Amino acid sequence: MKRKIAALGLAFLLFVSAAPQALGIQLAVDGQAISIGNKVIDSTTYVSLRQMVGYLDSSASVSWKDDQASAEGSGFTLTVSPNEYWLICNGHYLYIPGGVKVINGLIMVPVRVLAKALGATVTWDASSGVTVTSGSSPLSASEPVYDSASVYWLSRIIEAESVGEPLKGKIAVGTVVLNRVASSEFPDTIYDVIFDSSYGGQFEPVKNGTINWDPTEESTIAAKLCLEGARVASESLYFFNPSKSDSTWFADNCTYVATIGSHIFYK
Repeated sequence: MKRKIAALGLAFLLFVSAAPQALGIQLAVDGQAISIGNKVIDSTTYVSLRQMVGYLDSSASVSWKDDQASAEGSGFTLTVSPNEYWLICNGHYLYIPGGVKVINGLIMVPVRVLAKALGATVTWDASSGVTVTSGSSPLSASEPVYDSASVYWLSRIIEAESVGEPLKGKIAVGTVVLNRVASSEFPDTIYDVIFDSSYGGQFEPVKNGTINWDPTEESTIAAKLCLEGARVASESLYFFNPSKSDSTWFADNCTYVATIGSHIFYK
């Protein structure tokens, strides 16, 4: 009951109060200065979802149900949930590294992520602040949004290699796979990278069969985020878990990139 009351209270604040709050920097949409809730967090400009959607599409409506905010407008349906790390627009999963925020009763998302979803562009300079320019159309709603085989195999290698790891670590594993696809040193498809037999095989889950585990919802989301362009430990081509291997090959032959959860990433 307390949770239900809290959710109703949040919904009231999010969608009844229109007063701009948490003003952080100058904002303009299509050359016109606007005053809406915004805040810079870790060098990322967050804006009020409801208010910015309204400026970009005056026909759009925003609602709150089942602990998530939904926006519907001309050619798009968009959803976000507080404290989650993605925005969904027309089936596309867009990564929000710092997560969806609630500030002074407003659902806040990064302006660049929201702009990408709705087909807008964002520029910044010190004198004029952030300028958002409307685009022609939101992300396409055409089906399928993602290649089914790519999601199938990428989500499975992420699951098998990242049990117990945070979402960031799952995306980092997906990043390694996709970096290999893009590299001339490795095969050029997700499937072929995963099942590459060079040097006795590249991924332990292929050898022990865990590549065939069904992925969790989070691993599937991580795969879609990667396919949409999300990258963590961005230049990595290798990773290993030092608690499962005492090999020094990576440290001796590669450049350290990052440690995320149980994995160390190298390029």
